Amino acid sequence: MKKIKIIQTRSVIDRPKDQKLTIEALGLGRPHWEKIHNDTPQIRGMINKVKHLVTVEEIKGK
Repeated sequence: MKKIKIIQTRSVIDRPKDQKLTIEALGLGRPHWEKIHNDTPQIRGMINKVKHLVTVEEIKGK
C-alpha cells in the first residue's frame, strides 16, 4: 500500500473546532510536525478538510 507523509505547515489557532480535531486525528498538533499514514480514502478526506494547513508528500518505496 502506498504511504504519504503529512506535514503540518500552519497553526490551528483561530480555526474551527472540526479542523482542530481533524489535525489531532491525523497525529499532528504543531507546525512542522509530520506523520506517515497509509494512502486511504479516509485519510485523503481528512487531508482535504485541512489542506490549507498541511502539505502532503508521497513516499516512494518497495
